[in-house]
Amino acid sequence: MSLGLPSRLPASPVIGDLIRRSDPTFSFEFMPPKTREAEIQLWQAIRELEPLRPDFVSITYGAGGSTRDTTVSVTERVATETTLLPMAHLTAVNHSVAELRNVIGRLAGAGIRNVLAIRGDPPGDPAAEWIQHPEGVLYAEELVRLLRAAGAFCVGVAAFPYKHPRSPDIESDTRNFIRKCRAGADFAITQMFFEADEYLRLRDRVAAAGCETPIVAGVMPVVRMATIARSEHLSGAPFPPALLARFERVADDAAAVRSLGIELCAEMCRRLLDEGVPGIHFITMNRSTATREVWHQLAPPADSGIAA
Repeated sequence: MSLGLPSRLPASPVIGDLIRRSDPTFSFEFMPPKTREAEIQLWQAIRELEPLRPDFVSITYGAGGSTRDTTVSVTERVATETTLLPMAHLTAVNHSVAELRNVIGRLAGAGIRNVLAIRGDPPGDPAAEWIQHPEGVLYAEELVRLLRAAGAFCVGVAAFPYKHPRSPDIESDTRNFIRKCRAGADFAITQMFFEADEYLRLRDRVAAAGCETPIVAGVMPVVRMATIARSEHLSGAPFPPALLARFERVADDAAAVRSLGIELCAEMCRRLLDEGVPGIHFITMNRSTATREVWHQLAPPADSGIAA
C-alpha cells in the first residue's frame, strides 16, 4: 500500500546496483554535527574526501533520533551542493510511524532514494533497554517494509560480524539479519570490525543460509588508544585480543599507535578485496586524514585519479 509519496523518485544512482557491479565500491560515513565547530569540521572533511570520488557517502542518525532534522538537512545539502551520492540513515528509536513517514517524505522530496534502515540505539547508552515507541515499530525489518511501501527507495540494512549486542547467539543473529534482507533490503553494511575473518565468517554463514544479499564491509582505522574503547562501546563487540596486544606495546607512543592503526586497516582491506568483498565503507568520524591514508594505500596509482 502506498503512503501517498511519489512512486518514482528523481533519477539518481541506486546504491544496490553499484554494489552489485564487478568492481568493489568505496564509500564514506559522516555524522551530523551538533555544534557550529562540528559543522565546520564535517564540511572540511567532506570537501577533502570529495576529490577521491567515492561511490556514495552516508549520513548517520543520532541515537534516539536526536539528529533527525540535521541528518535530513545534511543529506539534502550533500545532494545539492556536492558531486557526492548521499545515503541517509533512518532509525526507529523514539519515533512513531507517522514521524517516520514524515522523515521519509522529506527524503523523497529532496530526491534522496538511498536509505540505510537501522532500528537504532537508545539515547545516552547503546546498551540500555530498547523501548518501542507506543506508535512505532519494533524491528528494523518493519522499517524496511515502511520504506518499501513509501516509494522507489533503495534500502540498506546493518550487519554485525560479531553479532548484534542484543542477540543471544550467532544463529539467532543470522536469522534476524536474513529476515531484514527478505523484507526488502537491497544490501547491507557491517558494523565496524578489525579482523577480516570476522567479516568472512559473517558472509559465509549468511550464504550458507541461502541469503545472497551483498554485504559491504564497514571499517575504521584505529588512530589512538581511545578508538579501541569507543569501538567496543559503539559495536558491542570485544576488540580482538591479539590486535589489542600489538597496540598496547606502543600505547605510550601516539604516532606509533596511529601508524599501526593505518597499517592494520589497509592490510585488512587488501585481504577483503582479495576475498571479493563487494565494497568498503570507511567510518570517518568526520575526519579525513586517516581515511585518505588508507585509501591511498589501496588505490592503484594509475587508476585512482587522486591528487597527491
